[in-house]
Amino acid sequence: MAPFLTDMHELKTFVVNEGNGVKGLSELKIKTVPELFIQPLEKRLDMSKVVLKESIPVIDMSNYEDPEVMDSICDAAEKWGFFQVVNHDVPLSVLEDVKKATRRFFELPADEKKKYLFNNSPTKNVRLLSSFVPEVDKAMEWKDYLSCFYVSDDEAMAFWPSVCR
Repeated sequence: MAPFLTDMHELKTFVVNEGNGVKGLSELKIKTVPELFIQPLEKRLDMSKVVLKESIPVIDMSNYEDPEVMDSICDAAEKWGFFQVVNHDVPLSVLEDVKKATRRFFELPADEKKKYLFNNSPTKNVRLLSSFVPEVDKAMEWKDYLSCFYVSDDEAMAFWPSVCR
């Protein structure tokens, strides 16, 4: 591990407070996963419960107002934690633009990304996070994510990172 990341406080500061995230940590070419990111045994996937032939749920949104669609979303979220949505009418070009904007954001220098950390963000609708509650969680999740809630064009233009507009 990098010499300056020898204790948990330094690690949290680097990953969470300085906006480097796990992307910054991975760029240090560390040899082992830091203890802070290792999930306790009771939270790890139990391979004996994995059904390999079963597919993730696929939810057809073509009749999105149907209560069965809402029920299937809730069911998939509870049982699987994720699902695939089809017939949502979001053009592929929009989805591709979102992916490109996300990549552009995470390629920014840490000082630029840091502006959107929980305590720094100019709005509650745009947040950069690396774990849900790092002060409370026993183990942090190996992920960085940018949460952007759309309220209006005016707010998006005023507060969203310029590379995401």
